[in-house]
Amino acid sequence: MAQSLSLRKPAERGANQREPQGMPNRDRRTNRLLSLLSDEDYQRLRPHLSPVVLDYRKSLYEASRPIEHVYFPIDGVASLVITTSDGHSAEVGTIGSEGLVGLPVCLGDRDAPSAVYVQVPGTALKMDARIFRGELDRSPTLNLVMLRYAHAFFNQVAQSAACAHLHRLEQRCCRWLLMTRDRMPSDDFLLTQEFLGMMLGVRRTSVTDVMGSLQKAGLVRYRRGHVSILNHEALQQRACECYDISKLEFDRLLGDTSSAPRTDKAHRSVSEVG
Repeated sequence: MAQSLSLRKPAERGANQREPQGMPNRDRRTNRLLSLLSDEDYQRLRPHLSPVVLDYRKSLYEASRPIEHVYFPIDGVASLVITTSDGHSAEVGTIGSEGLVGLPVCLGDRDAPSAVYVQVPGTALKMDARIFRGELDRSPTLNLVMLRYAHAFFNQVAQSAACAHLHRLEQRCCRWLLMTRDRMPSDDFLLTQEFLGMMLGVRRTSVTDVMGSLQKAGLVRYRRGHVSILNHEALQQRACECYDISKLEFDRLLGDTSSAPRTDKAHRSVSEVG
């Protein structure tokens, strides 16, 4: 059962409707997984979804500790991190508006050996993990959507592992810039050298060099951790094939893209929950 993505433009907000404190207006964006749900599944989740701001470095769950909440990002990027016994950390996966933070809950677990924290600030919808697990047990259709996402996410992690061994640093950097841009509401966003270095598995000096090269070519503007994408098409041409492969795999497993939105579902945005 592959259901379709819905990104309908919302109705104009009334004068008495306000965003939760600290939440910017994101009415035109929603989470892809929530958009894929049937109206029945979505309406059961909706009363339990709360808008939250994802501040930089905010911890969403810790390694080997119970996962208390799951998060459906609207924008921003969360980083899945493994820390070794000697204190060294490595980023092994990223989650944005296409997915869910708290995937172990979907697979019947309460904790994981990894931690997740925010690397690119944004917003999300939060839900109690126990309630979400109960809804998964109740609804085969909800469960199937989440299992398809789990498959797509694991494929992305595998593709990234191969990419790190086979492709040049500039190609991989362009790929990560495009992936981050896809998860944000505009071409301008915060992306620190620390995060880029973790994603690419290189030192900050290497990040400085490759971003300087892309800036000189007129593809991006990068200053004090802020990125502006200036030429999306040229950036995509310089990226490795892993960017397109991962996108196509998500589309294959999760249905239509925003270029072909459904019109038979209610719009699902931050403004209608909480």
